Amino acid sequence: MWRSLFLKGATCLLHAAARGPPVLLHQKRLSSSHVVLLSKSRALLTKNHALQLEVSSQCTQYKPPWVPLYGPMYVSVRTYKKDTKSIVDFPVNPITVTDIKQYLRSKDIPFHDGYSCLHASNFFVVDSASDLPAGSGRENFSLFIDKTTGQFLCKDSLVEGSWEDLQDCLEVMQKEGQTSLSPHVLMDYPESLEEQEERESELREVQRIWSSSVPLWDIHEEEAQLIKTMFQINKISNATLKKFGVRLFKPTKCLVFPWFGGPDSSLKGVKLLSAQSTDGGKVAYTEATIPKSSTYHNLFGLPLVGRMDSEMVLTGSEVDTLAVSQATGLPTVALPRGVSCLPPALLPYLEQFKRVTLWLGGDMRSWEASKIFSRKLGLKRCSLVRPGEYQPCPLEALAQGKNLSRIIKGSISAAHKSIVSFKQLREDVYGELANTEQVAGVKWSRFSELNRILKGHRKGELTVFTGPTGSGKTTFISEFALDLCMQGVNTLWGSFEINNVRLAKIMLTQFAMQRLEENLEQYDYWADKFEDLPLYFMTFHGQQNIKAVLDTMQHAVYLYDISHVIIDNLQFMMGQEHLSVDKFAVQDHIIAAFRKFATNSSCHVTLIIHPRKEEDDRELQTASIFGSAKASQEADNVLILQEKKLVTCPGRRSLQVAKNRFDGDVGIFPLEFLKTSLTFAAPLKGKQKLRKVSKSEEEVKAEQDTVKKEDLSVKKEKATKVEKQLEKPVKATKTARTVKASTAGKNTADVKKPSQNEEDVAHS
Repeated sequence: MWRSLFLKGATCLLHAAARGPPVLLHQKRLSSSHVVLLSKSRALLTKNHALQLEVSSQCTQYKPPWVPLYGPMYVSVRTYKKDTKSIVDFPVNPITVTDIKQYLRSKDIPFHDGYSCLHASNFFVVDSASDLPAGSGRENFSLFIDKTTGQFLCKDSLVEGSWEDLQDCLEVMQKEGQTSLSPHVLMDYPESLEEQEERESELREVQRIWSSSVPLWDIHEEEAQLIKTMFQINKISNATLKKFGVRLFKPTKCLVFPWFGGPDSSLKGVKLLSAQSTDGGKVAYTEATIPKSSTYHNLFGLPLVGRMDSEMVLTGSEVDTLAVSQATGLPTVALPRGVSCLPPALLPYLEQFKRVTLWLGGDMRSWEASKIFSRKLGLKRCSLVRPGEYQPCPLEALAQGKNLSRIIKGSISAAHKSIVSFKQLREDVYGELANTEQVAGVKWSRFSELNRILKGHRKGELTVFTGPTGSGKTTFISEFALDLCMQGVNTLWGSFEINNVRLAKIMLTQFAMQRLEENLEQYDYWADKFEDLPLYFMTFHGQQNIKAVLDTMQHAVYLYDISHVIIDNLQFMMGQEHLSVDKFAVQDHIIAAFRKFATNSSCHVTLIIHPRKEEDDRELQTASIFGSAKASQEADNVLILQEKKLVTCPGRRSLQVAKNRFDGDVGIFPLEFLKTSLTFAAPLKGKQKLRKVSKSEEEVKAEQDTVKKEDLSVKKEKATKVEKQLEKPVKATKTARTVKASTAGKNTADVKKPSQNEEDVAHS
């Protein structure tokens, strides 16, 4: 029945498309598009058959990114809206490339293999002369289907959607005996008034900035030279700036990089790059995008790439793209979010290239990102530029007069063999020795003692975290992860013990460093900033299947380039499912699965495990972790939150690093819980010293005299005991000699043996 309703709905849509301009999918970001009138029917069929990853809470008030951090705040009437695009559907049974190929063959859809997508014949074609579908699109392989997720994109009409949407369209097309389908069949979610106003406000802001900015090559020479020096682009010619359309926004002295896209190559967004001097005399560069970064899918430089180009250089910033393009003349594009993420939605635009050179920067973080992104793009066609002293980022290489073409030609292949010699590892080893600080990982800004012991947060590691019940494990680890997330570490939370609303409330309080219950007028201000963090939550709760959890984690790594996953906690996730088998064996299996995931996905996994029941006055040890020894053996780091339950004074909590596989340093440092902000901080140093200094001088002298007298009396007692012990062995020795002398003339068989006490004394 639902199929017939769907067919009627599709027919109505075709008639409606002729009467008014529809809202196509490409006009705004969607997690999944729906066929109108089918969504309700399919919702009944697919209910309880989808897992979801939900983004942190959506904001309502749009605020330009360059508004000062502590600018004026106002709240008149707050209207809450729930954004339907904040949920990403994830099927329980993930689609595989084999399933996609079998389905396309069954529907007689021609296709061929690509690097990261399948190239299928495009059936979203409409004849411009009439509203009737045309069949000429069968030979046009411009429909790209992601091999991992099944998401599709038609490059001609820019229609996109999920694998389920594509299946529905094929069913309708073949049911009606058509060879093609109108792209108007797939339509957008109906926008609410607030969403429409927000989108229009963003577009107006983009147009205002673009029209107010001036071409960088047209300003006065002295001012242009000052701007180029500020952004270190002195070597970039005006011809290159004009070619890429770079402008200057004078009110804030920002470089403006445009985003042109869509069928008509219209202006869809801008990126603003600003420069600010720091206290240390250095220059810090900050970026801001309109629309916000989650929907800013601009491959800067893509409109300049020709259809026949087969080689391309991928950089991590727009200024690097300018440098490579000017020095080599090769097609060059920049990733919209730098080294933090490569959205899968951009992969179809990179399918035409047979060789992709990744030159994302000159530090170890860009090197690690190059290796991760090459897996998405296809290892066989990717080559990587290894950062080093003689191979910095492209802009620096151009400023130093280096030959960029030679550097690109000397890039190494991303694909590697199963067996290598030290010759292949030599440069990697040198890179780690020459960049020890970068190899150590991302530093914490709130926990300096962790930086001293662990040195940093590194990808591909497994951290086991434990602590007594009620000691604040979730509260601490949320701040632990928030600290890294604020520095650009893409984070995925799997909270199986508490719900996501409560967890997000804790993290928002820690982010704002204040109780927002008492300052509700500031909620939207902090929520807007919190929303921009690369933070995602799994919607699991309670007992879950390990396979479903791992599939969701793998899905998130592919979509959002997640580099830190927190599982809270192992016991809640296991539940009581395996009562008939050894629970320790099940736990070992789960830990091994997380260990394998961390290594293969180059993702840091933090696993919270409850300890065994210990006495209140005993500190936890590595052996206190619940289960067998496999948890501590597989882990690269073991963190223990110690708590003195019988003590109520400040400093009762401390964090112990019991294992550190990176360099072996371990240690413990105190923590003080601040209830007003739900944060942990190191207690003020010298508290105990201040208490001693506050005593009067007479009391201090009296205490010193008492201590000296006690020391003298103890020394006298020790000396008396030593003299007594020295006298006893002398007498015992004489007794032993007397026994031997008295029996010297007798037969050895008749000699009287000394007693056991005498033997012991003589021996001593």
